[in-house]
Amino acid sequence: MSAPDVTALLAELERSQPDLAEEARTAVEWLTGGEPLESVTQLDVCEFLWYTLPLKVGPQMTGADQERLAHSLGRLLQLGGMERYAALCVSPTTLQILRTYAREGEDAGTSAYQQALEATGVLPPDVPELQWSMIMGPEELGAHLACSAALELAILAGESIDRAALTRRWLTEPRTDLGGDSWLNRVHGERLNRWVLGRGPARRELAQPFEVRLHAPVTPQPLPALHRLLTLAASEESLPLRLAPSPEALRLRDLAERELGAIKRDGARLAITDYGRRLLESKSAMWTAVTRLLLARGEHEFEVSAREATLMLLADGTLMSPNQLRERVAEVVGGEGWHPATSLEEVARPVTDLVAQLTALGLAFSDELAVRMDRPGQLAALAALRAHALRPRKYVSSA
Repeated sequence: MSAPDVTALLAELERSQPDLAEEARTAVEWLTGGEPLESVTQLDVCEFLWYTLPLKVGPQMTGADQERLAHSLGRLLQLGGMERYAALCVSPTTLQILRTYAREGEDAGTSAYQQALEATGVLPPDVPELQWSMIMGPEELGAHLACSAALELAILAGESIDRAALTRRWLTEPRTDLGGDSWLNRVHGERLNRWVLGRGPARRELAQPFEVRLHAPVTPQPLPALHRLLTLAASEESLPLRLAPSPEALRLRDLAERELGAIKRDGARLAITDYGRRLLESKSAMWTAVTRLLLARGEHEFEVSAREATLMLLADGTLMSPNQLRERVAEVVGGEGWHPATSLEEVARPVTDLVAQLTALGLAFSDELAVRMDRPGQLAALAALRAHALRPRKYVSSA
């Protein structure tokens, strides 16, 4: 049975408890956003009471006024037969969170809200296929709400649920209400489109062909050079520090030790770490670790943009001179709005470092005259770009 019309409920509340009607009207408009009341989920109610109410609806209200507004909403939901949601409005948890905001400030209140929301069990967890964004587009928000509603129904049915398994199933299964598409496919498409429409016309033109190419996962490839190095480090003889005389071998050893943490110094030798053993045992894990390293987060955003442009320019196996590559990267990154104007000197370091990484890993050929990726290198570029494009959106302070 669908919930009664909001207008009718407000009219009934106006007759029975006119002192609550105006607050209830304000609350339900924020809660539903104009959608039917029956579309509201437990997650919607909790997020309104524990986040939207104290921070957006009533930041100028007293704590008592916020509690009164929550009580008014609860009375409206009770009239609509939504007893479980009405109880949330006057629950000890809601009162405690609102009072935490009032007495201890936004950070403490937000922390209490997040802990309480996690405890409900209706918050979809991150899964291997998808880490949820802090800033969601329409498709991701729809997927998040759909997964939350599925979790809520399972809890109400008294099922013993694996939240991650249920979330994965809800995300990946084709759905008739999506025309046979899956929520995961929708979210990936949205993120890829957002990535393509990044800053600057030159960047958009370069990225546009990749929107389709990056939709499908890239099959992990073997990485013989790194595999040999880790195999040697795992042997009983360990790995002498002075084993690698060539620049490429030295760069590979440095990458394995400092950037991957796959080997470590043991006296005068290098030995494999536990993480390195896991990489050695799994081609997929090694591939994922290496390709994500190519656009490692935590670097300055300018450097990531330069490395990203480099991978896009080389991803088709195009043969370019080092100078030509730097000029094209400077053109692309310079159009993204960086200040001061991007120069060849500014892009030289991230481009040169990336090419050195690729060469050491056996994924590219480079010398003073030319740079080119072979097929494994092209696939590594696509895998790195895909992981970067599909990453969750976070607030700047949390990136």
